[in-house]
Amino acid sequence: MKKYWAYGIGAALVDTEIQVDDADLVNMGVEKALMTLVDEARQAELLGHLNDHLVHASHASGGSAGNSMIATAQFGGPTFMSCKVANDADGDIYVSDLEAAGVDHCLKNGRGPGTTGKCLVLISPDAERSMNTFLGISETLSTDQLDPEAIANSEYLYIEGYLVTSATGRAAAIRARELAEAAGVKTALSFSDPGMVEFFRDGMQDMIGSRLDLVFCNEEEAKGWARTDDLDAAIEALKDVANSFVITRGARGAVTFDGETRSDVASQQVQAVDTNGAGDMFAGAFLYALGRGESYTRAAEFASLAAGKVVTHFGPRLKAADYPALRKDFFGE
Repeated sequence: MKKYWAYGIGAALVDTEIQVDDADLVNMGVEKALMTLVDEARQAELLGHLNDHLVHASHASGGSAGNSMIATAQFGGPTFMSCKVANDADGDIYVSDLEAAGVDHCLKNGRGPGTTGKCLVLISPDAERSMNTFLGISETLSTDQLDPEAIANSEYLYIEGYLVTSATGRAAAIRARELAEAAGVKTALSFSDPGMVEFFRDGMQDMIGSRLDLVFCNEEEAKGWARTDDLDAAIEALKDVANSFVITRGARGAVTFDGETRSDVASQQVQAVDTNGAGDMFAGAFLYALGRGESYTRAAEFASLAAGKVVTHFGPRLKAADYPALRKDFFGE
């Protein structure tokens, strides 16, 4: 086993979660259930609309790959994170959260001036999350943040699909994949959001390269990539770009393909209050289970359990004590 079970690369964001209703989203012109890139002024405008909601706001470090690397580490699989935060209060929060979870990172070499990225996460009554993201200094994530030695010493490289929106972030993702391939490290990518697949398809293909070892996506993203409304057709299309993949389907469970066999895994029946971080938790738990040597079916069952747990409360992660407890309940150790 190599030093790290997974090496993640993605945008480092500090989340502010606020509960809203659908009328709030309409009044503010926010597209429901999608990630929308905004500038700092637009984010401030939205917060102004929600001034009376702020008493209920919660704050936590976020970012898709970061959430996943924290999850894998909290379950017991060592991880490394490449990202970029500024030398500001939000950057302090982000670094503190990584280190508290035991995630190694590239930020020990210092942080520069600027503004750490922020994500305004609006949670509607149906538990759906609508994200308005100001990338801040994360938009300039580049190859400078890569650690080739750590990549080579990892079982998996995990690339966050959101990086496709940044020219330097996309270049960093491509270079990380090339380094991983040269070192014999397995490559994984999350499509991250339907908008990434629809509006940044060429850039996503560049990040994928000729072929990946593993793709994470939800059903809408899979169908969007395949340009079809048929799940079976989407599955066949994914086989053209990845040796294996996982398609999450919300309450309908997940579909896995391990390179030979397709499996359908049931979801956990829970009362969801906040779906923010569910996909990230699924990926982090899945990578942890693969690191243990579990099958894709078994890994998906554990990931479904973890994702089902995280959506029952607000915030993208579990309490620290919940990770070993969940691992013990499922694996018996």
